[in-house]
Amino acid sequence: MARRNPERRAALVDAAIEVLARDGARGLTFRAVDTEAAVPPGTASNYFANRDDLLTQAGARVYERLQPDEETIARQRAASPDLETYTELMRELVGRVSSFRTGYLALLELRLEATRRPELRSVLTARVRADVEANVTYHEGSGLPGDATAVKLLILAFNWLIVEQLTLPEVFSEEERDALIAAAVDRIVGGSAA
Repeated sequence: MARRNPERRAALVDAAIEVLARDGARGLTFRAVDTEAAVPPGTASNYFANRDDLLTQAGARVYERLQPDEETIARQRAASPDLETYTELMRELVGRVSSFRTGYLALLELRLEATRRPELRSVLTARVRADVEANVTYHEGSGLPGDATAVKLLILAFNWLIVEQLTLPEVFSEEERDALIAAAVDRIVGGSAA
């Protein structure tokens, strides 16, 4: 029978994210999660039906933790809907995602694992598709320049920029990263506004 303590479950899932980022999907075991969470052996196995359940919940938790806070959302909604605001929004997004290094690395591990696990691939596909659709819907309702294709192109471009920053941070300096973000917004969004 699965345990119901939501705080303990969240702590275990957060520990799973750390294990995924550090040790990869093959290193994700109930024992490793128990150790990372500093709980008695056997705790994780009482909270998750199986390893696939743990993998799936770890993926969902990363997306949950990557959401902007209410203050950031309010500030974004109050800003003028122009290219400069769009650039700042993208800088904030790349910075927020990059600052949760272990979460993003865990997502990369989950994506690789999904190539071998059809159920996980199905869950991640649905989650990523919903995330893209939510970003497009937000964008269309915000009055910001650009269209749905521009939003999708920026998602693809910035995902790889984040991978570079988290795996090979010496490739681009922070100044170069900011300049690349501005150039991507200008060329992709500015070009679609014509």
